[in-house]
Amino acid sequence: MSNVVLVGAQWGDEGKGKITDLIAREFDFVVRYQGGNNAGHTVVSGDKKLALHLIPSGIMYENAIPVIGNGVVVNPQVLVEEMRMLEGEGFPCDRLKISCDAHVIMPYHIELDRASEFKLGKNEIGTTNRGIGPCYQDKAARSGIRIQDLLDEKVFRMKVAAALEVKNAILEKVYGKRTFTVDEICAACLPYAEVIRPHMAETAMMLNEALRDGKRILFEGAQGTLLDIDHGTYPFVTSSSCCAGGAATGSGVGPAAIDRVLGIEKAYVTRVGAGPFPTELLYPENGGEGQDAVDGDLMCSVGHEYGVTTGRKRRCGWFDAVIARYAAEVNGLTDIALTKLDVLSAFDEIKICVAYECNGERYEYFPMQQSVLYHAKPIYKTMPGWKGQDITKATAFEELPQAAQDYIAEIERLSGVKATIVSVGPDRHQTLMRGWDR
Repeated sequence: MSNVVLVGAQWGDEGKGKITDLIAREFDFVVRYQGGNNAGHTVVSGDKKLALHLIPSGIMYENAIPVIGNGVVVNPQVLVEEMRMLEGEGFPCDRLKISCDAHVIMPYHIELDRASEFKLGKNEIGTTNRGIGPCYQDKAARSGIRIQDLLDEKVFRMKVAAALEVKNAILEKVYGKRTFTVDEICAACLPYAEVIRPHMAETAMMLNEALRDGKRILFEGAQGTLLDIDHGTYPFVTSSSCCAGGAATGSGVGPAAIDRVLGIEKAYVTRVGAGPFPTELLYPENGGEGQDAVDGDLMCSVGHEYGVTTGRKRRCGWFDAVIARYAAEVNGLTDIALTKLDVLSAFDEIKICVAYECNGERYEYFPMQQSVLYHAKPIYKTMPGWKGQDITKATAFEELPQAAQDYIAEIERLSGVKATIVSVGPDRHQTLMRGWDR
């Protein structure tokens, strides 16, 4: 095994943090290649449960060099606070490297994000209000501010002044919000420059040199396939390339260097924020009723389905094989890591969505038209559950109840990809390896 992309294969929150942390010991570098602090990875180490938003989960291992790539957008305050939190927990950050070309989330990005969502009202996208989208907007418009700009106050002031001519006008005249001065922005951002300076690097050059030396790289994605700006459920998506292809552009490493793509899939499906969700089990507070509402509430409570970054209650639903097939293709998945299988131990019966129905037509592939996805009805296959059987102590696939083995086999058949990692609990040791290390 050499270089691997780890990618979410649903709408995010699939348990990428645990899997990254689990396999990071096999790699020399762990690279975060997109997104910002709108991501949340929960890592359990002993009796400690840490929530990471920017720093790659590989920080937990001394052998791995964690890298924040050029495709990431960075809030300097959040980054420094996270570094201090980790150091306080006994995880030094001296090995952390940050791309000089990563873009900086500015205070006005956060204000614009909040104002835009408020103005959209019931049509809101459901962003985390962290300024991610507006920062990527500036990057695409070639008016963004990069990490390297923090090192030169004169350059930083000049770029901020140019940006504020536009941002202040929008904030004041479009949204009726407060405006910013150059001095305010400098006071908010520049104090972090000296903390970050020792970690700044030409990371693309560093990673390519590492490849020439035979080093192994794990590329860690945030969010999930269906939140990808191109391949997700647009416009209810994030602002970056979450799919495996984004690992190349977000790190500066060519795609030929990637050997395997590991898709993380929850044994059911969740999403946070607005947008279509064919297998959603609506909660009573959202108009759900009957057994679906009971199952949805149970899935949420047993799975502790609350966003790491936002704290919002996640929307829950049965496993969607249409999504699984789509994710396998657009990412080129070679392996699946199936997480939170233990949550399904609460159910007598388990459903898998094998296709959609809309206007009398059957869809086994992800629909091209947004209007079809909005009105798609899931076509389910019902399988027996293993209610009441504790699978968290299983140490091998063969120790799982037959119903659980059959469920995994059906997911593999429907998606066309083998589940080489199966998680049966939150801790590292509660994981079944089925050929991942081949």
